[in-house]
Amino acid sequence: MMPTVLITRPDPGCTEFADMVRGVLGDVPVVKSPVMRIEEQGDLPCLDDIRALILTSRQGVAQFVARSACRGLPVYAVGDGTAQAARAAGLNAQSARGDAADLVAFILEQGAPGPMLHLRGAHAAGDVAGALQSVGIDAREAVIYAQTPQELSAEALDLLAGKTPVVLPLFSPRSSALLFDQVTPRAPVLVLAISDAVAKTVPSGLAMQVQTVGRPDAAAMLEVLPGLWRWAIHLEGDEAAQ
Repeated sequence: MMPTVLITRPDPGCTEFADMVRGVLGDVPVVKSPVMRIEEQGDLPCLDDIRALILTSRQGVAQFVARSACRGLPVYAVGDGTAQAARAAGLNAQSARGDAADLVAFILEQGAPGPMLHLRGAHAAGDVAGALQSVGIDAREAVIYAQTPQELSAEALDLLAGKTPVVLPLFSPRSSALLFDQVTPRAPVLVLAISDAVAKTVPSGLAMQVQTVGRPDAAAMLEVLPGLWRWAIHLEGDEAAQ
């Protein structure tokens, strides 16, 4: 059997990334099993005095545009994927092309005035508003969606309990933690981590390889994926020869 790519990020990103994987690797086995789902939470604050929005996920973009007709505020986005989603929705977005720390640095470099509002999920990788407040910028935040845990599918559990190598792209510390809280893989697992913070959440000894990409976005994941896939095929060949 050929190795399998297991994608656990929430939809619609899960399905979109599965299509991207096949675009890069061809018609390879891909299993989709999100470990969380995105649900609306909280109210969207009044934007009357807000001069800029901060968005750190595509989910935040989707929740905002679904709940507000406002498209005139400038947007500071954490990465290219978030910025592209914002632009596609009619927002004027700039990308920090990094993580939360890069986003804070980018906003400071731009000399952006407050008040600004960070629209985020209930679980966030960094305190963007707090970091800006610490240097005197009026930065606020509002939780507008929740990342609700989901159980792995039976197909995903069977895959991780088997002998065939599994290539596992991980996009957030939370998705990594939710996965490894549910299962201790027996299969040879090769992790592709979007950041060092994600890589650190992979329990010691549970993965044959943990590779971190150079910048935290899906495009960088796709650039590194073929090399990891070739390694997985090599592992499968060694197993078959025994």
